[in-house]
Order: sequence, then structure tokens, then C-alpha cells
Amino acid sequence: MIKKGIILSGGMGTRMSPLTKAVNKQLLPIYDKPLIFYPLSILMLAKIKDILIIVNKGQLSQYKKIIPNGNNIGVNITYKEQSSPRGLPDAFILGQKFIGKDNVALILGDNFFYGQNLTKQLLNSVKLKKGAKIILHKVNKPELYGVAKIDKRKKVINIKEKPKKFLSDLAITGLYFFDNNVVNYAKKLKPSKRKELEIVDLINKYKKNKKLTADLIGRGGAWLDSGSIEDFYKTSSFVSAIENRQGFKIACLEEIALNNKWISKKEVKNAIQFYGNCEYSNYLKKLID
Repeated sequence: MIKKGIILSGGMGTRMSPLTKAVNKQLLPIYDKPLIFYPLSILMLAKIKDILIIVNKGQLSQYKKIIPNGNNIGVNITYKEQSSPRGLPDAFILGQKFIGKDNVALILGDNFFYGQNLTKQLLNSVKLKKGAKIILHKVNKPELYGVAKIDKRKKVINIKEKPKKFLSDLAITGLYFFDNNVVNYAKKLKPSKRKELEIVDLINKYKKNKKLTADLIGRGGAWLDSGSIEDFYKTSSFVSAIENRQGFKIACLEEIALNNKWISKKEVKNAIQFYGNCEYSNYLKKLID
């Protein structure tokens, strides 16, 4: 069972410069909430309460203004600063003490997930005892992504980063589930030509040991990588359309915590005071009326 999760919120955000010169990308708004709320909500929906957020050096105080320690949403949040981006597997090296002897989930701070059966899928994924699991999503332009080919039993048989020839149209999303071997595997990785540790190399270690499985986000679900300006605004428009049509909020942390029975109405009232007079607070008021 996976009870610990890491959100990787470092990176330079160069694709979104000059917006990201002063503010970390994950603190910019996706419609009415900071981007960081969305990956955090995914871990909370998976009933993961112990969370490490890895941030850039010097940006810790910005995060602590919006998410101090997780007490307000019934989770335990710790922070770790990353001096410079060294690739996704660096999260497990930086988080070694946090992970300890446990299994762990990793989600990228700029990834957005949405879907009707998503919670069920997440709760199934955290049951992982051995090996690793990746989450795949069908895409139109597989040559832009790391892709995986799977067999009928959802075992991964091939992985390729941005393939020039068609291999599969299933992109590897930024949500991963690993057993405790991930720390040692990450430590043994050698930097690529980009001078970074590559997530593809890490999951390939599991594939070689026939310990890598996959799950698919179905047609009713959505995965968006909001790493560029264009994708950022597409994600914002998507959230706006869903919320305004259906009347509920995506990634309302207090609502998830309340549904999980991690907090009471008292914490929700405190949150309303904290956020002040805004649309988000009005939504919270409806939850406890």
C-alpha cells in the first residue's frame, strides 16, 4: 500500500518565461486556483496523507503562504528545496529520508488529471506492493511524448522517448507509483546527454525485471500537461468550462479532505476566513451549510 507521495514542483519554467521569472509556475492560476492544488488533490483522492513537495531554492516562502503544513486539509506536508533541476528521478534521491522504507507515488507539479473513474483508479493504484505502475493516456501526436507499448495484461513491453517511428499512441503521464527499490535505482542512474537523470531510464529498470505495469485513463478522462503557455490556458479553459457548467469545483482541497473525514466543518470555516471574500470561499460555505 502506498501512503507517501511526492509532488515535484521545481524546474525553471523557461517555456513560460517571463511569467515564471518572479513566480514559480506551480503557483500561477489554473482558472481560480494555483496549479499546485491540482496535483495535490490527486494525491489526496488517492488517500495519501504524507506528502513531500520539492520546490526551487528560494521559493519556499511563496509555497508556505498558500499551503503552510497541510494541517488545514488533514494531511502532513513537508518541503524540500532543490538547488537545480536534475531530472525527475532526483525526486527520489532528495526524498530518500522522507520515503524511508515505504513505497511512494510521484506526480509532476504541472500535470492535470480529470475523469469520472479517476478516484477509483487511484485507489487501485496505491495498492501496489511490488514493482512500478505508470499511467498512460491516448494522444494524437505520440512523437511529442514518452510512449509505452503494452500487452493484453497491461504489462509494458516497450518504452520510447519521443519516437520518430510509430510505436504506440499511449503517452506516459506525469503520475507514477513505485515500490521502495526506486531510491536505489534512482541513485544508480547516469545523467543523459541533457545532463539530467531520465524517468524513462528509471522505469526501464522495472521493465527489464518484468515489474512494470500500466493503467489507462479512459476516453472519459483527461490528462493535460500545462508546461507551456498554450497548454496552461487550455487547462484553465477546461476547468472553467466544467466548473461553470456543473457547479462543483475541481481540486477543492477542503472538499476532498471533508469527504475523506480528515477535517471537520471547523477547518472549513477557518479556510473561509483564510481565503477571504472570494468565489472559492463562497463554494466552501455551500459545503457546510
